[in-house]
Amino acid sequence: MSEEQRSPTGKPMVPATPLDVIRIRIASFVLVFCVAVGVLSAVARLWWLTAIVGIVVVITALFMAFAVRRQRTLGGGPESRG
Repeated sequence: MSEEQRSPTGKPMVPATPLDVIRIRIASFVLVFCVAVGVLSAVARLWWLTAIVGIVVVITALFMAFAVRRQRTLGGGPESRG
């Protein structure tokens, strides 16, 4: 194992930006909430609410996928060979 790569200013170099990390975490909470509301609305036979939750789940999943994709395209910076 090697030490984490650091920039000349001493900050850790990571492939993810803080904004991407925040977006993924918030989206994961939204997904958990949507699953709960979706199950309850399906049990209560509120099909219109189930459809709305389904649309929100799809949009949130796409949002997360684009954030993860953006992380991968940034690259990991210099790699340690030690």
